[in-house]
Amino acid sequence: MRIIFAGTPEFAVPTLEMLLASGHDICAVYTQPDRPAGRGRKLHPSPVKETALVAGIPVLQPESLKSADAVSQLAAFEPDLLVVVAYGMILPQAVLDVPKYGCLNIHASLLPRWRGAAPIQRALMAGDPETGVTIMRIVLKLDAGDMLHKEVIPIGAEDTAGDLHDKLAALGPIGLEKVLRQVESGTVKPEPQDEALVTYAAKLEKSEAAIDWTKPADNLDRQVRGLNPWPVAQTLYHGEALRIWRAQALPESATAEPGRVNCAHKQMDVTTGNGRLRLLEVQLPGGKRIPAQAFLNAHDIDGQKLG
Repeated sequence: MRIIFAGTPEFAVPTLEMLLASGHDICAVYTQPDRPAGRGRKLHPSPVKETALVAGIPVLQPESLKSADAVSQLAAFEPDLLVVVAYGMILPQAVLDVPKYGCLNIHASLLPRWRGAAPIQRALMAGDPETGVTIMRIVLKLDAGDMLHKEVIPIGAEDTAGDLHDKLAALGPIGLEKVLRQVESGTVKPEPQDEALVTYAAKLEKSEAAIDWTKPADNLDRQVRGLNPWPVAQTLYHGEALRIWRAQALPESATAEPGRVNCAHKQMDVTTGNGRLRLLEVQLPGGKRIPAQAFLNAHDIDGQKLG
């Protein structure tokens, strides 16, 4: 098949690499325009663009796909299929109508649960036992198209959002490869989403980083993992933001007030609304991420209250 690929971040790269090795004709790659990054604010290409250029695939970076010219340019490739992975741009109906077999998207959740911007983090923070990727048809309504295939993985007790991101990025092409074979053979079986089961994964906000020590330790453990690597959970220590990169919920009860630190066993345990949270890796402003034990060697925090 003649396939156009549209994607931007690192999450989309494994799928593009699979398509490049698949034997299909990848006739063009669409990605976001180069954006300024780093201290010098120099323009940087997206990871998808870098991958496509190495493979010698034409790269297009329109600011929008809404114009008639943009639609005509895409249609000129005469694609059989458009595959979209984290492209970051709304596709108008005129674009959706171009490919012979329509447009497919890899979404990082088990739809209809967690439509929207932050499905990986929301699944983890909500305590879902599993997650995965859904290969779906693209329609104008957000993440609402018919489902074609799902790949499922368990959410581990120590998984961070970053861990799941990498696992799902590798899982997407596995599911897509199966769907491509179905498209070619005409055996695709679309499954409509049950609107009664829909949940939305709102975009992460920096304000969500603040730890509320009155919440149960299990909730805070998931918050720490769900906000790693961004925006990273944090609490206040002597008026400074103490970032918490890794932690572990402990079942034992504590009589101290929430936020109070106990270092009795050379561990950095903090009382919560239910149980304790053991801090494993922390960071002060201007400093590096360090193990909690190294932090304890430099700071007398036993008995102090965080937050």
